[in-house]
Amino acid sequence: MSLPHAILTALLEKPSSGLELTRRFDRSIGYFWPSTHQQIYRELGRLERAGHIRVLPSPQPARGQKKEYEVLPAGREELAAWVALAEDPRPVRDPLLLRMRAAAVVGAPGLVAELRRHLDLHRRQLEEYEEIERRDFPPERTAEEDRLRHLVLRGGIDLETFWTGWLIRAIGELEGPGPESGRGGGPATGS
Repeated sequence: MSLPHAILTALLEKPSSGLELTRRFDRSIGYFWPSTHQQIYRELGRLERAGHIRVLPSPQPARGQKKEYEVLPAGREELAAWVALAEDPRPVRDPLLLRMRAAAVVGAPGLVAELRRHLDLHRRQLEEYEEIERRDFPPERTAEEDRLRHLVLRGGIDLETFWTGWLIRAIGELEGPGPESGRGGGPATGS
């Protein structure tokens, strides 16, 4: 249910054509709510049929002209009601974590290389977020909407910081000496 709300949010920030909207998604909302261009266009049609958005009137109608959409009062009300909902956190569903769990059962040739690849991807994403923060959120931007947008970005920075730290630790543990080398004490004794 969140894609329509992401689209309503983006259109309330700035009325846009479908193409402009997909480009904006690629540069902002898509970082934390990725969607394909096809999904966005399909959702624009649904939102229009539901009476939440409309195509802005064009001063000169022309065939093939791009449509610009704006949010109607019903769409703003829908978004405000959604923002006010209580929602529990969702469990993490990351395929890498599941693959590591499976590797404990079937072995994992090449797992460390895959972890290094993920580490590189997370480091690059972290650098990109930090660059956005430097560029778009100087200390003098203190309006509430700027603070809220900055908090979303900080959430992304904190997540990427977590992933880079966790991956470094995981790689170190997998490449480090095993339990037989005395790192964790001797063999387990049980009763």
